[in-house]
Formats: sequence, C-alpha cells, structure tokens
Amino acid sequence: MPFNFKLYPALGALALLTACGSKSGDAAKKDAPAQAAAPAAPANPDQVSVSPAQEQAAGITFGTFERQNMTTEVQANGSVEVPPQNRVSITAVLGGYVQTVLVLPGERVRAGAPVATLRSPEYLTMQETYLQSKAKVRFLAEDLERQRVLDVEDVGAKRKLQMARSDYASEQATLRATAAQLRLLGISVAHLDATGQIVQSVPLTSPISGYVKAVNINPGQYVGPQDILVEVLNRDDLHLELKVFEKDVAQVKVGQKILFKVQNTGRIEELTARVFLVGKAFDDNARTVRVHAHLEPERTDLLPGQFVAARIQTAGARARTLPEGALIQAGELSYIFRAVGKDSGRTVFRRVKVRAGLPQHGDVAVTVLDPLPDTTKLVRKGAYFLDAELRKGEGGD
Repeated sequence: MPFNFKLYPALGALALLTACGSKSGDAAKKDAPAQAAAPAAPANPDQVSVSPAQEQAAGITFGTFERQNMTTEVQANGSVEVPPQNRVSITAVLGGYVQTVLVLPGERVRAGAPVATLRSPEYLTMQETYLQSKAKVRFLAEDLERQRVLDVEDVGAKRKLQMARSDYASEQATLRATAAQLRLLGISVAHLDATGQIVQSVPLTSPISGYVKAVNINPGQYVGPQDILVEVLNRDDLHLELKVFEKDVAQVKVGQKILFKVQNTGRIEELTARVFLVGKAFDDNARTVRVHAHLEPERTDLLPGQFVAARIQTAGARARTLPEGALIQAGELSYIFRAVGKDSGRTVFRRVKVRAGLPQHGDVAVTVLDPLPDTTKLVRKGAYFLDAELRKGEGGD
C-alpha cells in the first residue's frame, strides 16, 4: 500500500502536542509536593528539649516539691545601741576653767575615776562659806543652850530663847545646803571638816565604768553647766534598736528571732537577736516604731552606732519549697522547669511561672500560679542551663 505523504503534517503536530503535554505533566508532578506541604506549627516559647548527653553534662537532677515550715519575715534597719543608763555625758555642776584632762577617747575608765579637773574662784568662795557657816552654827548652838538655862531660871525673856532657836535652825539649813553643793562639785566635806584646808581645784569623775567615747575639752578652756565635757559608754549591754514601718508593726511580737548583718564592715556572717520590747508610739517624721532586741549570745566585737540590716522572723507555716538553684529570677516572678515527656529521644522541659519567697537555709518557698500537683517531676538542679538553652531558641544572647 503506497504511503500517503499528506499525513506528514498531521502526525508531526500530534507528536509535538504529546511531547509538550508530557513535559507539563512532569513539571506538575515535581511542583506538587511543594504545593501540598503545610506550614510548620510555631514552637512553644516555654518549652525546650535537650539530648541525654546535654542532660548529663549539665548535671540536671529531678525531684518534686518538698513541704517545710518556712517563716515569714519583716525587713528592718537600725543600729547597735546601749541603754540610756549605760551612756553618760559628764558636765560641770558649776562653771569653771579646765585645769587638766586625764583621759583620751577609747580609754577605759572605772566608776568614780577622775576624767578632768576644774578650778574657779567660786569653788574657793563656796568652801569659805561652808567653814564660816559651820563656825556660826557652833556659836548659835552655845547661845541657844545659854538661853535655855536662863529660861529655866526664869531670868531671860522668852523672846530671846525663840530668837536663838530660829537663828540656829536657819544657819543649820545654810550649812547643810552648802555641804550638799560641795559634794555635787566633788569636794570632800569630811576632809574639809577634818583639816579645814580649802582645795583650789575639783575633780570631774565618771559615774559608770566604760570606755571614753569623746573628750570635748582642753586645758585652759572655760566651761559652763550646759557644756558636755566627756562622754562615757558602757558596752556591757549592747542591743539592737530597729525601725519598723507602720505596715509591718502588727506582725512584730516580743520573743521573735532576728537575723541581722552589720553593714559596711565586710562581714558576711549573720548574727542573731531576739525582740524584747516593741514601741507603742510612732516616730512622727518617718512613721516607724522602734523595736529593741537582745543579742544572742552577748557579743563584745560590735560597736555602738554600727548600722545593721535585720530580718525579723514573724511567723511560720508549711509551704512548698525548692532549692535556690531550681529557680530562675525574673523580676517579681520566677521560673521553674518541669519535665513533660520525650521527643525523638530528647527530654522536653516546660517553663512554669511561680512566686518565690525569701531563701532560708538554701530553700525557697514557692507559690505556683497555675495548679500543679505535688508529684510533678521538676528540675531541682540545672535550671540555669535549661534557661540558657531556651533563650537561644528565642534568639537571645
């Protein structure tokens, strides 16, 4: 059968269409998977997963909440002080000139020991007045006895006897008053009676034993009764004087324990005290109440006036606790991590918000914001590693 050359154009067109259709189909098949793929779901920003090797290297350990008696605390500032009776300001009863200064700041003095001597013409005049009054009392006593004898013999007038009694009583009062003034000055009346010798200077003595805090005088200086010459402190009864704000006063009771640190000394140890007195009135300016506490035990290595930062332990209650290393601080809130499962052999952890109390002996009371059973598997060690891994996922440093 002869071949029909008229079919060539039709066969060529059919072959071309078939080839184009085949290429279009292949291209469609190649593009189909890309068009069918769904977008990936966003990752949970509070979740992080780590491999077993990372878990071991970070030293991550697991556990649950513990229930412990945790105290609540009131923050207070104050200072180390001594009772008022252990703090003495020595002044001159009568003005005079400083003759000698016998002590230096920091020196220990005994009760009754002299700290300085004063001199003044008034001291001489007062002793002279005492001796004259003493002599006059002796004369009036003899005159009174004569008037009594005359009155018995009915020779003298009653009026003279009465005048003698009045003069004698009046001069006795003058003598007693002058003697009291001399004793206030520190002049020995007994020595003056025995010898009749007038002393030119008088000693200033310390009424208590203690350490000299300040010496505010020098020889030749005139001082008056209003001037503080020497200050002495007895450190045998050191205590804390704290200032507690109005909102916290109701929580503070006698007998509560106090933990405190002495500021600006470089000491890291925490000392203890116990409340023995709570003030009953507010300081007008700061709206605070003064709280006094005894040191437990008594200490000799503290100085009056040192500032302290204290925590008054006001109450105790059982609470959920975790080690300090299990918490990540983030302002007012903190975070802990719980294990939620496995994913391709990696452990998945979820971050949980909590409110944290103050650390006590390495543990922290926590309040979980969302319900969480006591048996939840929690990270007790290694939380900082997980937090760092989580921040990497968030694009942090």
